[in-house]
Amino acid sequence: MKYFLALFLFIAFLIPVQAQDTLSISLEEFLNKALENAGQVKVSEVDVRLAENRKQLAQDQRFLPSLSFRSEHALVPGVTSPNGQPEESIYLDPEARNDWTNFGLFTRLRISGVQPIFTWGAVGKAVNAAELAIKGVQQQSEATKEETKVLLNELYYSYILALEIERLLKDAEDKMDQIERAMKKQEEDDPAELDESDMFKFRVFKAQFGIQREEVKQSLLFVKKSWEYALRNEDGTIYEPSVRFLDPIEDQLSELDFYQNSAIVNRPELKAISFGRDALKTYIGSLKAQNLPGLYLGFTTTFASTPIRPRQPNPFIQTPENTFNTAVGLTIRQNLNFFQAKTNLKRSRLEVRRLEFLEDAATDGIILELNEAYRTAAVAKAKVERTDEALQIAKEWLRAEQLDYDLGFGDSKDLIDAVKQELELRLVEKQSIFEFNTAMVKLNKSAGLPLTHRLDQ
Repeated sequence: MKYFLALFLFIAFLIPVQAQDTLSISLEEFLNKALENAGQVKVSEVDVRLAENRKQLAQDQRFLPSLSFRSEHALVPGVTSPNGQPEESIYLDPEARNDWTNFGLFTRLRISGVQPIFTWGAVGKAVNAAELAIKGVQQQSEATKEETKVLLNELYYSYILALEIERLLKDAEDKMDQIERAMKKQEEDDPAELDESDMFKFRVFKAQFGIQREEVKQSLLFVKKSWEYALRNEDGTIYEPSVRFLDPIEDQLSELDFYQNSAIVNRPELKAISFGRDALKTYIGSLKAQNLPGLYLGFTTTFASTPIRPRQPNPFIQTPENTFNTAVGLTIRQNLNFFQAKTNLKRSRLEVRRLEFLEDAATDGIILELNEAYRTAAVAKAKVERTDEALQIAKEWLRAEQLDYDLGFGDSKDLIDAVKQELELRLVEKQSIFEFNTAMVKLNKSAGLPLTHRLDQ
C-alpha cells in the first residue's frame, strides 16, 4: 500500500512539470514554424493556387468548352378532332381544336455542346500564358517569404541579444556588489581615505544601472511575447533559442558589384515582373488567334414528351410536344467586333510597356536598397571590429584598477570608471554584433541570396 501511495505522489508531482515544457529551437526550425503561421505567407500561397486555378480554366477550354443542358415543363391541353381523324393523321382535320377540358404534362429536354477543332492555337497560347503567370506569382510569393524571414530572423537574434545583456548585467551587478563591500570596509577601517563624492558617484551609477536592468527585463518580456505570437504555442510549450551566445555570423562582406549583379539576376521581384511580361506577350498571341475564324464541331439533342398529345409519324409534320432529334455538324465562328478586338490588343500591348517600365523602376529601387544595405553592413562590421579592440583595452584597465584597489593604493573613482567603461563596451559589443548579423541578413536578402549565404559556398 505504501508503494502505490508513493508511486501516486511521484506521478502527481511529475504532471505539472511536464505541462510547461521548454524546448530549444534552432533558427531554421523557428523560421519554418513561424512561416506556417504568418498571415502574409498564407495570402501569397493562396495567390499561387488562384493562378493555378486560372491555368486549369484555360486547359478546360480544350474539351467541350460549351456544354449545356436545359429542361422545360408545362401543363398543356389535349387535342380533339370533330371529324374523327385518327391520331396519326389528326393534322389533316382542318377543324382540330385544343381540348381545354383535358390537361397533361409537357416535358422537353435539350443538351448541346461545342468542341473546338482548329482555333489557330488560341487555347494552347492561353494555357502557356497561364503557366508563365503561375511562375510570376510564385516569385511574388517567394519575395513575401523572404521579407517575412528577415523580420523573423531579427526576432530570433533579439531573444539571444536579450539573454546576453541579461547575463552581462548580472556579472556587472556582482562586480558592483564587490566594490560596494570594499568601499564600506574602507569606510569602517579608514574613513579619512574615502572621498564622500566617490560614494555619491557610485550610488548614482548604481541607480542608472537599475534603469538599464529594468529596460532589459521589459525587452526580454516583449521578445518572449513576440515569440509566443509568432509560433502560436497554444499547447503551453515555451520555446527558447538553441543558441545562447551572440556571435558574428560567418558571412564575409564582398565587393558591392558582386551584390548588385546578384540582385539583378536573383531578386524574385524582378523575376516576377519578367514572367508577367512574358505571360502578357503570350496572351496577346492568344487574343490574335481568337480574332481569326475558328472551326468547331457542334451538336444538339432534343427530346420532348407529352402523353396527352398524339405523336405524328409523318417526317414533314413537326410536333414539338412529342419529338426526339439529334443534329451534329461543323461550324465556323468569326468575331466581328473588330474595333473592340483592336482596343483589347492595344490595351494588352500597353500593359506590356507598363511592365517594362515597372521592371526598370523596380531595378532602380532594388539597387538603391542594396547600396543602403551594403553601407549599413560595412559600418556594422567596422563597429564590431573596433568595439572588440576597445573592449580588450577596457578589460586590461579594469584588471589594473581592481589590482591596485585590492592592494590598497588604488582610487575607487578610477575603479568605478573602469567598471562603467567595461560594462558599456560589453553592451555595445553585443549590440554591434546584433546589428551586424541583421545587416548581413538584410544585405543577402537585397542581393537575392540565401539569408545566411557564405561566399565560400
